[in-house]
Amino acid sequence: MLLSRVYSAPHLAYTIILAVVTLVSIRRHNAWTLLFVTVTALGIGWWRGGVYMDRLAVNESLYGQKVTLVGKATEDAVYGRYYQLEFSLADAMILSPAQAGLLGSLTIRGFGESAIYKGDIVRVSGKLRPALGNDISSVSFATLKVIKRDASWINGLRRKFAAGVQSALPEPVAPFVLGLLIGQRSTLPDDVSEQLKHVGLTHIIAVSGYNLTIIVAACRKALSNRSKYQSTILSFGLLGLFLLTTGLSPPIVRASIICILGIWAWYYGRDLKPMVLLLTGAVITILANPLYIWGNVSWYLSFLSFCGVLVIAPIIKKRLFGPREPKMIAGIIIETIAASVLVIPYVLCIFGQVSLVSLPANVLVVPLIPLAMVLGLVAGLAGMVMPLIAGWFAWPANLLLTYVLDVVAIFDRIPHAFKEGVAISWGQMAAAYAIISVVLIIVRNKTLKLANRQ
Repeated sequence: MLLSRVYSAPHLAYTIILAVVTLVSIRRHNAWTLLFVTVTALGIGWWRGGVYMDRLAVNESLYGQKVTLVGKATEDAVYGRYYQLEFSLADAMILSPAQAGLLGSLTIRGFGESAIYKGDIVRVSGKLRPALGNDISSVSFATLKVIKRDASWINGLRRKFAAGVQSALPEPVAPFVLGLLIGQRSTLPDDVSEQLKHVGLTHIIAVSGYNLTIIVAACRKALSNRSKYQSTILSFGLLGLFLLTTGLSPPIVRASIICILGIWAWYYGRDLKPMVLLLTGAVITILANPLYIWGNVSWYLSFLSFCGVLVIAPIIKKRLFGPREPKMIAGIIIETIAASVLVIPYVLCIFGQVSLVSLPANVLVVPLIPLAMVLGLVAGLAGMVMPLIAGWFAWPANLLLTYVLDVVAIFDRIPHAFKEGVAISWGQMAAAYAIISVVLIIVRNKTLKLANRQ
């Protein structure tokens, strides 16, 4: 799909011919089969990317023009710069100066409504411009008008739960819980957001596949000795609940695919290679939307953290513990370190900033996140159902999350803990990942030799 950004995509007919040839030759398990499969996958991705490039041309032709468009809000709007309501818009259709569909999501900032919620259908009038980050285009200083309020029970339940959390827990614990559980950062105080960024813990309040990973892994480890069936059912239940509350963002969709495949393989005693799981999730999400691989930062961060958890962490565990499985807390600490090692070079390249206290802060905080999320969920449900006595059910969450915020504040006070303006080039990032790969291969080979001797 990356080829389509540089070269024109092939016609669909050629891709179909390659697919047919692949199906015919698939019975022969040899190098030719692998070659045909690779070429066919390349052709499909190239063609799919070309379709999106054609759609992207519509966006680019309208940049700098005043447009009127309609789309669906993908998140609750917050007040940003110049007191504008700010949110992301998807499924956008241009009404004027011409009728056409826009590719990707848009960053919208404007005036005219007191509140806009996730799922609302909104009409936007303003000047269309290219955007930075995950959104393709943007409209600032727009005139906003809600055409239809969202009436889905899922988003309604999500808003009721947010109100329950805010009634059961004090500030700033309540917005912190909403960040952990549903990725809502709009109500989090600016000073807390800055502290989390400075100590490298912003990922715990994002709609992240990594949060989903540690929840499912903790659930499976806690119940695996009792009942594999109960552990599987509970894992799928938590997965469904997480999807309902957070929405279908790119990292969550990819993480969910990998978790479903991993849980299924674990339940039936199958051994799926970590890279197979990772690449399967990546291929499915990229085929659905090539924009992810073209520059969706959250998609890459989620992919790298997952790679750390599924590929690097098992190598470290085998090196330190041998055939024995480490305790749950030790396992989460190792997974946290592994994820951080893979994410840091990409963050340095994209954002040019790094937290020098990220590793110790993550080690002290992340192992507690599964328990914090469960306690926060209990507090929120209590606030929804019985607000008058919700405080009795919320005090464990309040105690634990106050500790987490105190740890964040202490690390933030360390002088020179956060560095900006330290960007590395794409070549340096590639070199960093090459070094990490070589070290992992050496450690893995030594571990295997040691295991064979024993």
